[in-house]
Amino acid sequence: MAEPHTPRTELLQLDALGAQGAYRARNRMTVHDVAGGEVAELSLVPPLFVERTMKSLHRASGPALDDRIRMIDRAAELFSTAVLDGQSVTEYEYRVSRVGGIPISEVRATTRAIAARLRKVHYSVEHARPAGSVTRWDDPLTRTGRAVWARRGSVFAVHAAGNHPGPHSLWPEALALGYRVAVRPSRREPFTPHRLITALRGAGFGDDHVVLLPTDHATAEAVLRGADLGMVYGGEDVVRKYVTDASILPQGPGRSKILLTAEVDWRDHLDTIVDSVSGHGGTGCVNTTAVFVEGDPTPLCEALAERLSSVPSLPPEDPGAVCPVQPLATAKAFEAHLSYKATGAKAWLGGDGIADELGDGSAVLRPAVHQLDRPDASQASVELPFPCVWVAPWTREAGLAPLRNSLVLTAMTHDDRLVDGLLEEPSISNVYVGDHRTYWMESGMPHDGYLAEFLMRCKSVIRD
Repeated sequence: MAEPHTPRTELLQLDALGAQGAYRARNRMTVHDVAGGEVAELSLVPPLFVERTMKSLHRASGPALDDRIRMIDRAAELFSTAVLDGQSVTEYEYRVSRVGGIPISEVRATTRAIAARLRKVHYSVEHARPAGSVTRWDDPLTRTGRAVWARRGSVFAVHAAGNHPGPHSLWPEALALGYRVAVRPSRREPFTPHRLITALRGAGFGDDHVVLLPTDHATAEAVLRGADLGMVYGGEDVVRKYVTDASILPQGPGRSKILLTAEVDWRDHLDTIVDSVSGHGGTGCVNTTAVFVEGDPTPLCEALAERLSSVPSLPPEDPGAVCPVQPLATAKAFEAHLSYKATGAKAWLGGDGIADELGDGSAVLRPAVHQLDRPDASQASVELPFPCVWVAPWTREAGLAPLRNSLVLTAMTHDDRLVDGLLEEPSISNVYVGDHRTYWMESGMPHDGYLAEFLMRCKSVIRD
């Protein structure tokens, strides 16, 4: 049973957070939960408001590094514990769960994870700094010549993700590095960036240092145009649009994978494989999309289907929920898309449908397991926002080609030469060797490279 919770009946007003404070726009969009209930009104700012706000960010001067780190640390405490804009942590987490359909246990864990990452923000950016560089031109080492780590710009814009609150733990690193930051929230999940920016302002950052600019689609580009650098989350279309723009860092599909070579018994790693597929609700770019098996993948498919078929179908606010929930129409659309993409694959789980109606206008997106007949099958790159895994055979002759374009590749192997090859493959961002879940992340470790690699550069400095 769900934990007792009596949400407020009035609509939460989510104002824009501009350079002069909160702003309630005349153009407001209603945010609905997975059953169609009205939860909040989100102010959508016009182009002129965006233009003026971005100019204010460019004019602002930032606090010193030590002050920035101290304020971010204070914001971590406020974000995870305080009543902000009249909303408690419990109310915030409930709304994120009901609107985004993310299991409440995952939302609560992410609240803690965001706070923990904020507390380690200086640790993280220092890990990204080249070892031979210094952070100030007047460092004594520059008298004989030294690389100085410097910003590539002053204002950073973020088109935020809406599938999960976790990515909001990343962009505060730009604040730590001295950038002013503008976040355009996803209209699917505006609660986390609104709460985080409110916490950052409560901790001491000026209104003209970090802003929230909800917009309609037509105005969204103005946020990026007004910044020096930007980061954009989205699908393959987003990657194609921005891949040649050196000022934009696209964050697209992860297509994370697991490889099991013949000398490894998958039975010893079944928990890790199941968790990699279904952990965090199976919604993330670091969840496993495909598993490649050297040998017959049939026994693993059978075991995965057995384990994943036992997860319950529950509303997202139930503490026992495992799978994500979406409006019924959205869930049915995913079901139809999966059915189309799975043509020619053997369905071990989900072949009869993955949308399990809850009776309130929403449906659970239940797990799916499909077996492919060759390593280069196109389905292995199909990433969906729920526990959905494609299991394929792999051979040494197939090589690295099926494993390319992976945010994470977990290699369960004893073959050191194979690991060498995986590390040398440019399209594989992270390589985990052994029994490690593909969603493993830690402060100080790169996700898709370090964000600071994009935001900073080294300049040679020598002085008298």
